[in-house]
Amino acid sequence: MDIVVLGAGVTGATSAWFLARDGHRVTVIDRQPAAGMETSFANGGQISVSHATPWATPQTPLKALKWLGRDDAPLIFRWFRRDPALWAWGLRFLANCTPSACAHNTRHTVALAMHSRTVLQSLRQELGLSYDALTRGILHIFRDPREYEAQCRSAEIMGRSGLPQDVLTPAAVVALEPALAAAAPQLVGGLYSADDESGDAHRFTQAIARQATAIGVDFQYGTSVHCLETSKSGIAGVVCEQLDPTGQPVSRRFQADAYVLCMGSFSPKIVRSLGFSLPIYPAKGYSMTLPLADNEPNAPTISITDDEHKMVYSRLGNRLRGAGTAELAGWDQQLRQKRAEQIRANAEALFPKAGDYRQATLWCGLRPKTPDSLPYLCQSPVANLYLNTGHGTLGWTMAAGSAQILADLVAGRPTAIDTTGYRLQR
Repeated sequence: MDIVVLGAGVTGATSAWFLARDGHRVTVIDRQPAAGMETSFANGGQISVSHATPWATPQTPLKALKWLGRDDAPLIFRWFRRDPALWAWGLRFLANCTPSACAHNTRHTVALAMHSRTVLQSLRQELGLSYDALTRGILHIFRDPREYEAQCRSAEIMGRSGLPQDVLTPAAVVALEPALAAAAPQLVGGLYSADDESGDAHRFTQAIARQATAIGVDFQYGTSVHCLETSKSGIAGVVCEQLDPTGQPVSRRFQADAYVLCMGSFSPKIVRSLGFSLPIYPAKGYSMTLPLADNEPNAPTISITDDEHKMVYSRLGNRLRGAGTAELAGWDQQLRQKRAEQIRANAEALFPKAGDYRQATLWCGLRPKTPDSLPYLCQSPVANLYLNTGHGTLGWTMAAGSAQILADLVAGRPTAIDTTGYRLQR
C-alpha cells in the first residue's frame, strides 16, 4: 500500500522502517528539518521497563496536593488554567488512581515495554545501529522509606509480569555505582533492573531514518500538517504546508491508502475534526546535557532513576544527560529558566564532581501523556487511520515494539502481545 506516516520522531521513524520492510511505499511528514528534533531530541535516554509504573497510582493525588504552589515540584498541575482539555484529562487521571487500575495499567505497560526492548536489541544487531547504547541496567535510588516501600510493592507486580528487580541496601547501591558515593548518607535503598538499557534517542531516530530512507521511505521534512481530509471511506488526503525555494509557503496534498498518526502531543489537535477525541495531554519535561571528560570517573556508567526528584540520568558517550520534572500547562514549549536550572541543580547535587555544570545545555520538550499511561496503538474509528501515539515518558522505551506491532496491525497479522489495552476505548 501507499502509507503516510505523520511525525518523524522516534515512534514515527521506526514505524516507517517496519512498514517499508513489509514492502509498503511510505512517506513520512514532519514539520522539522530532520528526524527526532522535538520530543525525541534530548530525553532522559532510558530504555526503562523498570520505570513502567504509571503516573496514576493511589499515592499520586496526595503527592500532587503536597506539591501545589511549589515551583520546584517534580510534577506541576496548572489547575488554574481555563483549559477544558486539562480538566477532562485530570478527571480521567484520577479515575486511574485506584489500586486495581494501577495494577492493570502496570501490567500492560510492562508487557509493551519488555517487548519493545527485545525488538530494539534485534534492530541494533540487525542494522548495526550506533546511538551511545549502554546495557548495564537501570538503578533506582530512594531517600524516602515510604516511597521505597511503595516502589518495592510495585516491583512485586512487575516481577509477576516477568520483570525481575534486585532490592539493594545503600551500601550495595554505592558498590554498584561508585559515582553515587556523595549521596550515600541520604539513601535508604535501591532497586536494580539489570536488563534495562540506555542510549541517545535522537541519534537512534536519525539512524533508523537513514535506514528507512535506504529502503525507499520518502521523508518530507519542513512540512506542516494543516488538516486531514475525509471521505465516506475514511481519510482522503493530508493537506500540508511547505516552503518553496524562495521561502514562500505553498500548500501540498498527500494521498495514500492508509495513514499512521505518530504526532505525540499534537495528535489530539489533528483528529479533532474526525469525530473522535484522544485524551492525550502534553507534559513538559526538561533536560540538561553535561559534557564529560573521556572516562570521567565521577559520572555514572549505570543509568540512574532518582525517584524522589523524578529525575533520570544516563551516560551518553562523553555526555551526561539528566532529565525530569513534568509541567501540565498546555502546548507551551517555552523553556522556563527556573525549572531548567532546577534540573541542573539536582544533577550537580547528585554528581557534584562529574563536570563543569556551567557548560551544561538546557532543553525542554512536550511528552504526550494519557491518563492511564498507556499509548494508543490501534486502528482508529476512521477506517484507514492507525494510531501509534501517547507514549508519554516511555516513548523511547516503547518505540521499537510499538512500531513492529503497528506494522502487524496494518498487515492484519497476529501481534506479539495482546493489544486490547492500547485501544482507543478502554
